[in-house]
Amino acid sequence: MNPVYNARIPSMFLLSRSACAVVLVWILFPAPALASPWQASEIQLARKIAAVTGPGAVAVDVANSSSLRNSEVEEIRRGLLDELAQLGLHLVSPEQAAATIRITLSANLQDYVWAAEIRQGNGEAAVVMVTMPRPENSALERPASELLLHKALIWTDDNPILDIALPVSNPAQMIVLEPESIALYVLQTGHWLQEGSVTITHPRPWPRDLRGRLLLRKDRMFDAYLPGVLCRSGAAAPLAIACRESDDPWPLAPDPSALSGFFASTRNFFTGALSPGIQKQTSVQPFYSAASLPRDKYTLWVFAAVDGQVHWLDGVTEQIEKLGWGSDIISLHSGCGSGWQILATAETRGSHDTLTGFEVADREPVAMSAPIEFTGRISALWPDADSGTAIAIMQNAETGKYEAYRISPTCGQ
Repeated sequence: MNPVYNARIPSMFLLSRSACAVVLVWILFPAPALASPWQASEIQLARKIAAVTGPGAVAVDVANSSSLRNSEVEEIRRGLLDELAQLGLHLVSPEQAAATIRITLSANLQDYVWAAEIRQGNGEAAVVMVTMPRPENSALERPASELLLHKALIWTDDNPILDIALPVSNPAQMIVLEPESIALYVLQTGHWLQEGSVTITHPRPWPRDLRGRLLLRKDRMFDAYLPGVLCRSGAAAPLAIACRESDDPWPLAPDPSALSGFFASTRNFFTGALSPGIQKQTSVQPFYSAASLPRDKYTLWVFAAVDGQVHWLDGVTEQIEKLGWGSDIISLHSGCGSGWQILATAETRGSHDTLTGFEVADREPVAMSAPIEFTGRISALWPDADSGTAIAIMQNAETGKYEAYRISPTCGQ
């Protein structure tokens, strides 16, 4: 057979030139980078904010209470500011702003939840939020053992409740601390029956936002700490107390030998002075509450400071972060995960609070539980005698009554 050569296809040269042109364009003008995974939520939240504020000068604060890394939070913050700028909102200091916007990045077990609290003038705050599914691999970033928090209502009262203590006894007993009295109840046939009540004597008027703390004792029933006053009970029933003026520090943990803080007698927070101190650190910024996390060779203390930031002290260094937590935090010995977690409050929808459990590894808190929702603001959060459960007290936003809940943990998967 004689060799045969195909004739050249007339359009081949043109196709080759076209292909080269495509390659040249691809080299000179590369495809745009992939969009940020947060961009859709950033656009959605920015539009909701702008719909409330309109264009103008705003002050923006972004706080993280989720498992997002600091680099991701910064990326989201920049993206939100860019989107707001495109909608006519420009960033200024709070003193110059027509509106202040506090954005909290939080999460539950399924979704990221971003909420923006917007304040304009003296009007009520407006809250807008967006949600987006957490990626499937985010489960790898969470502790292997999830924490399940349960709340059980144990007492309701028309009068303010400052604290409740539940001694280990048979029949069960409950001690209720109120602004002017302390009452002892006994559980009979499924109902709490009052067994005694005593009046708290205090020479000066209480501060407006009153706080108090009950601590069970081995040699007597309890001590009651109030601003500028210390009350001690008798060893057994009938209920009796002796109150005196006192500037003694309040124990910051159920174990009175662990660490104590001096409480401002005319305010609702701790002054920052510590006794005996965390090794060489004997003071911190004024704070509302504190939590301790035992480590192998030291104890890490966490303070919810008056300045809205979280302070971490280990006896040598102090680290400060803005996490979007509320003013009440405690440590909980659940036995899940690393064994100890932090419970922290957070404000949502203006007059409602949530409570979330956080695992803390290398001072990087990761949400370990879904938030528990309350129908009001939490006014007190204290650990019980062994730190295995907690007492949370709130005023119901709908009924106005004060409610005390026992918070109990269980381990999930």
